[in-house]
Amino acid sequence: MTKIITIGGIVKTPGSSKANETGAWRSMKPIVDASKCKACWICNRLCPDTSIHKGDKTIIIDYSHCKGCGICAQECPFKAITMEQEEK
Repeated sequence: MTKIITIGGIVKTPGSSKANETGAWRSMKPIVDASKCKACWICNRLCPDTSIHKGDKTIIIDYSHCKGCGICAQECPFKAITMEQEEK
């Protein structure tokens, strides 16, 4: 269930990204090709939503908080992340 955010998108409590799931905002979704991912962690450092986490051998995307900006796909040196149209 998506929470209603105040007019203007102002969230008055710092560090509240866990409480405010923003994944429903995206129109494009990052998809990870595990065979190409080297878990180098570059995507995590550049993700404005901190929605990329390390798995055992590849990254894991937290789609509840990923807004689909595409920075991870653009900056991945191994081209392991591609952007695809979000299916609703």
